[in-house]
Amino acid sequence: MGAKLLFFRLIIMKKSIFLLFFSCFFCSPVGAQPQDYVWTSPSKNASESMPCGGGDVGMNVWVEQGDVLFYLSRSGSFDENNSLLKLGRFRISVSPALDMQSFRQVLHLNEGYVEVTDGLISIQLWADVNKPVVHVDMQSIRERVNMAVTYENWRTHDTPLTKRSRFQTSYKFAAPKGLVTHHDSIVATDHSVTFWHRNGETTIFDATVEQQGMTSVKEKLYNPLKHLTFGGRMKGDGFVLMDKVSGLYGCTDYEGWMYVTEQPAKRCHLQIAMATTQGTLDDWHGQLSQVERTIRKAADRKKSQEWWRNFWRRSYIEARGADSRPVSDFCRNYTLFRYMLGCNSRGQWPTKFNGGLFTFDPQYVNLSSEYWVSPDYRNWGGGVHTAQNQRLVYWPMLKSGDYDLLIPQLEFYRNIYQNAEERSRLYWGHEGACLTEQVENYGLPCYPEYGTKRPEGFDPGMERNAWLEYEWDTCLEFCQMALEAHRYNGTDIRPYIPMIRSCLQFFDEHYQYLANRRGAKTLDNGGHLVLYPGSGGETYKGAYNSTSTIAALRTVTMSLMAYAMERGDSALLEQHASLLSRLPDITIRDGMIAPALHYERVQNTESTQLYPVFPWRMYGVGRPDIDIARNTYQNDSLAIKFRSHIGWKQDAIWAACLGMTDEAEQLITQKLADGPHRFPAFWGPGFDWTPDHNWGGSGMIALQEMLLQEVGDKLYLFPAWPKSWNVRFRLRASRKTTVEAELNGGKVVRVKVLPVERLRDVVMPK
Repeated sequence: MGAKLLFFRLIIMKKSIFLLFFSCFFCSPVGAQPQDYVWTSPSKNASESMPCGGGDVGMNVWVEQGDVLFYLSRSGSFDENNSLLKLGRFRISVSPALDMQSFRQVLHLNEGYVEVTDGLISIQLWADVNKPVVHVDMQSIRERVNMAVTYENWRTHDTPLTKRSRFQTSYKFAAPKGLVTHHDSIVATDHSVTFWHRNGETTIFDATVEQQGMTSVKEKLYNPLKHLTFGGRMKGDGFVLMDKVSGLYGCTDYEGWMYVTEQPAKRCHLQIAMATTQGTLDDWHGQLSQVERTIRKAADRKKSQEWWRNFWRRSYIEARGADSRPVSDFCRNYTLFRYMLGCNSRGQWPTKFNGGLFTFDPQYVNLSSEYWVSPDYRNWGGGVHTAQNQRLVYWPMLKSGDYDLLIPQLEFYRNIYQNAEERSRLYWGHEGACLTEQVENYGLPCYPEYGTKRPEGFDPGMERNAWLEYEWDTCLEFCQMALEAHRYNGTDIRPYIPMIRSCLQFFDEHYQYLANRRGAKTLDNGGHLVLYPGSGGETYKGAYNSTSTIAALRTVTMSLMAYAMERGDSALLEQHASLLSRLPDITIRDGMIAPALHYERVQNTESTQLYPVFPWRMYGVGRPDIDIARNTYQNDSLAIKFRSHIGWKQDAIWAACLGMTDEAEQLITQKLADGPHRFPAFWGPGFDWTPDHNWGGSGMIALQEMLLQEVGDKLYLFPAWPKSWNVRFRLRASRKTTVEAELNGGKVVRVKVLPVERLRDVVMPK
């Protein structure tokens, strides 16, 4: 009786919230299985493809004129010019042909595979999550079927790059004359076709090192392109080489190797094993053979399907009720896009913001004849890293619980930061990693953005680019992601601490270095760093104490100090407490957050004055001075001018973080509406390319923030969610916390929090 009395006293203290827990916490758990996504008619071309993948492999799958086609992509397939090349296109046909009157193409999200069927013949495509292998399974429930599979390749000879197609490389607009995409090697035998692309001794890495005057330290530098070989082998039991063919798909010539079943069969299986190595060609062949030896199809499929089931159990956002549109559409699109991100859970390289693993023929993205180039094309390059876009792909993985998907992005920075340290030592004689915007996958500035026409005496550490100059704070968001992954999930981030420290050290040392070159003092009158010249994104140039940079340095420094305190690392704590004391305050002017104390010009359309709201979370629901941030959002003339839902625009996120429900509702409805292509999560091109992954990522973040925000120990439910939208969700919070809730008819009808002791931290909507 004493326990019950205590419980009801708590109800009185906390009002209705604990009554809700008492009635709802012990109800049966809500399932997390996503709905299949179905098409009932074939497609016109590759732009109407459906994504499929797993591990670090992506396929665009579509059915055109009775054939099942798919592009095959794998993370890390960088050529000599740093294009991210596809591995080829595959064409499947069966006889008797599929009955288009009974056609269905299904993305089975819960188990991660695509099926094409007419009810009698089923063709299933799936990627092994744990090893780089694609499987194609055909089954006929009535008569025996003849099956033909053709491997199609458009890189059978060196191909000159046009003015437009150079933008798929890291050379972009500064490409040397005669630049080509080098040919693949293809060996076809009676029962298999092996294909690979091999980079030589010299790549764009060497051109970049020479351009940027780093030859003296070249041997110290990480080089991921030299002697890189990638490709695979297609083979299947009972398949035999029938013919070599040629043709035109879209605007691109190709050659093909057609394999057919020797006998009609009710079941057929085909596999495509892949390998990527740096070393000799023998090393690559050895790794490919090793991958093939490890294939255990039935067991591998069972493990892959279980991985996808567990993936969906981590989190979900689902509309509830029959009258829930448009919320049902953008919750579906959130799920479809999260699936696309899940296809690179095992990649050595992060998912690219400008199409990920799912780009298709550019002529179907832009109708101009300028874009009649190969399927390898994506705007803004394949190996170059536009961090201000890339970050939006990865922030939502914290609340979705996809911490393993974060690892390739964090590894990217861990691999390159020491090259960026060499830049600082060579150019300026101080420590710290100078990671510029538009950084290559080897840690140096992108070749054209560094500038090919540099004035005599121009600072060799600077990019000669009006948009990118002095923009080197974007790396701090990835530092914070690592620290947040530890705070959320206890992820072991010890391998990333040296990188985080180095990124912070750069700002401390470099701005004292610049001040010392201007005069006798390295700090201002208050003992603070003078962050000049700086930048607010690509927008506020020549900035003095840029708000986005100060907010980044403060937040990452305090997060690192909290990590040091947790681990009892007094030296790390003391060092960064000293740095924190040297950081200036952000500028508040006329009751609004200013982009900087001063800036010289406006170059782009980013509202970095709102970065203290997100990603740096200095202002927002449950935080002090929220009115200052709301005033900035509502009344800053440039913030209003720049407002949009397109591409990487963050306005929906800021509205949600500030609890501005009406604005968040309007923007998220636009942001996560169906994209322009048949698959609704193929957004873009926006400012970048299609599928626009930073469009999808920013939409994911906004939707999550509308449902759940965390401030200190408090968990705010539905802080910017319209009461007329019925929804249920499961999302993650810090300290390994899982939050589930359901809103129906304007009322919260279900809440579940694990661990249970965090129930007391929930703040209900008003």
